[in-house]
Amino acid sequence: MILNYEPGDKVTNPHNKNWGIGQVQSIINGKVTINFENVGKKVINAKNIKIEKIYK
Repeated sequence: MILNYEPGDKVTNPHNKNWGIGQVQSIINGKVTINFENVGKKVINAKNIKIEKIYK
């Protein structure tokens, strides 16, 4: 599995937009730790949930 983001990238979860913008903290074995502005730190399984990178 190839992920198109790396630590420091800004992302959103399209299924939970109320979480706000998140910043990728780490990626280990397909598990992505993201610190979201409205809900704090979440660990996302990139195999099950598609995260969208914010390009600015």
